[in-house]
Amino acid sequence: MPVEAAVPAGAGTALDDVIAPAEASRPGQSGFRLVREGPEAFAIRSRSAQAAGRSLDVQTYIWHADATGAILAGRLLEAADRGVRVRLLVDDWDARARNYGFAALHAHPNIEVRMFNPFGSRTGALQFAFEAMGSFSRINRRMHNKTWIADNRIAIVGGRNLGDEYFGASDEVNFVDLDFAMVGPIVRDASASFDRYWNSAAAYPMDLLAPEAVSDEALRKLREQMVAGMADADKSRFADELRNSDAVLRLISGDWPMHWTSRYRFVSDDPLKVLGQGEGLAGSEVLELLAPVIKSSQREVSVISPYFVPGEAGTKFFVNVDRAGSAVRILTNSLAANDVAMVYGGYSQWRKPLLEGGVELWELKPTPGSEVKSSLFGSSGASLHTKALEVDGRIAFVGSYNLDPRSTSLNCEQGIFVESPEIAAQLAEIFRKDSAGESAWAVTLEAGKLRWSDGRQTLDSTPDASAGRKLQAWLARVLPVSSQL
Repeated sequence: MPVEAAVPAGAGTALDDVIAPAEASRPGQSGFRLVREGPEAFAIRSRSAQAAGRSLDVQTYIWHADATGAILAGRLLEAADRGVRVRLLVDDWDARARNYGFAALHAHPNIEVRMFNPFGSRTGALQFAFEAMGSFSRINRRMHNKTWIADNRIAIVGGRNLGDEYFGASDEVNFVDLDFAMVGPIVRDASASFDRYWNSAAAYPMDLLAPEAVSDEALRKLREQMVAGMADADKSRFADELRNSDAVLRLISGDWPMHWTSRYRFVSDDPLKVLGQGEGLAGSEVLELLAPVIKSSQREVSVISPYFVPGEAGTKFFVNVDRAGSAVRILTNSLAANDVAMVYGGYSQWRKPLLEGGVELWELKPTPGSEVKSSLFGSSGASLHTKALEVDGRIAFVGSYNLDPRSTSLNCEQGIFVESPEIAAQLAEIFRKDSAGESAWAVTLEAGKLRWSDGRQTLDSTPDASAGRKLQAWLARVLPVSSQL
């Protein structure tokens, strides 16, 4: 396939008119905004797609066929109808189940869809299972990156997939998540990373994977489904919340402050990591930059990681940082809030050594009113989904990278480092709120025994976790699966 590049930033689109003057007035700097609220995160994507005049590049691990997923797909289809070039790069682990929908989009002359590290079989649970077993070493490696770029002028990058639970629109579990919205030269860095993945040997176009499903008739049927789906979504509770959201209303009115700095870095793993050819520390280019930033801290390190499995080396690393004089604080999911109970088991065996070494730990409670579904492998039910850290009130990191073996050695990941006291302070405040007693359990050691306290009660066993969850966590401690967590 010929190499394709992002459409350069230019002039004449609505996004150019708004963003280009701000860029020109701050040469060499980029603007950053932490996006925490689900409605705002959804609105930025939806409105940037509506405003795009040249290009939309979207890279994601998960794209659900639910209300918000349908609306965003509809926005991209509307943009393509206006002549905007749309490129969708989706990891095939979740996308295979929606093969025909992605193939139908690919039939549009202005939309190209590629699957990353795809399955050869496009339908059938048994075929999925047999292929996964037969090609486990390859299929086990996934693209976890999430990027949304409009007109090469604005990019949204972070831990958020595309679906109801990532935007606060689910009636069951909703994630606590975080993105960076960015303008300036950093957007071109994100585009360069997108192109690197788009043109990699691991990305396959839909007309090669499922040529029979790429047809005008399939696109026509998809349009009909989207019209109905968007109409239903407009009547939903989330639509009302979206219309009344303070964050969204501020966005519409133009009250959308950003922090500008020339000190930033976009990093992403080599896409050939899925073929076992990754570079960097333990195979991770993200960790290769992250580790020295943490090690260089002088005062504090605050880490938010929904899946936190430090292993022996990571535990020693954090303990050494703490003993060198920098307070290390870590927030992760509790067993009750984590759908991947085995990951919690992988983390729990390192809890005592971390606490004995001076590291402070908190475990997030389940979102109030939610029923977190437990599974061995999925990543769609945990309350905490933010992947971020703050160092010394000066440096902030937000990305797709979890501090676990899977993100380090198996999956492709990415992230943004920003040196900004204002953004670091915002991230520190997010950590403070999410680790407060109403949201999380503080985990401590008393006379060698683990305790969980939220300021109102203190417990001596993992809070609110069922026997089934505890069994799965125990299995992770006794079975040789730590490298897969």
